[in-house]
Amino acid sequence: MSKKREVFISIDVETAGPVVGEHSMLTVGACLAYHPEISFSVMLKPISDKSVASALEVTGLTLIQAEKDGLAPVDAMSQFADWIVKNVPEDSTPVFVGLNAPFDWGFVNYYFLKYLGTNPFGFTALDIKALFMGVMGCTWHETKSSAIDKVVNPSQKGDHDALHDARYQAELFRLVFELRQKTK
Repeated sequence: MSKKREVFISIDVETAGPVVGEHSMLTVGACLAYHPEISFSVMLKPISDKSVASALEVTGLTLIQAEKDGLAPVDAMSQFADWIVKNVPEDSTPVFVGLNAPFDWGFVNYYFLKYLGTNPFGFTALDIKALFMGVMGCTWHETKSSAIDKVVNPSQKGDHDALHDARYQAELFRLVFELRQKTK
């Protein structure tokens, strides 16, 4: 059995709240971790009218705006799946990378399975926080993005725009991975 090349894809989502299937995923941003200029971004129509005010506040989005400007979830996820296929060679495996990946992956997984019946990432994700914790031997508390920033000094910052955050997280991933190589 041959080992497939891994293509790391940094992904961020903005949602209407924390509950997968109950709250809507409003935007998805993704980029190739080692080529962040190759990117994908989409706004989705809400799947419910449920929301948490603080979640919408942090994104600057509204359910009305997403309903007006967003794509139907099936269309958005089809476009995302097509982008992945286009940017991940056939002999490679796409690897979902996120900062607090369980949150983002949960929404992406739900939407892929509900609307397309399959998730191109399978059932796993690589969490930058966990990677950093493993590299540094630090506590979970020390894996906040602000704490990671102080160690790896990225040039970008997160701003709760899904694509901007995906690019920022791609940089964090690269820097933490390089740090891992130095500590070997």
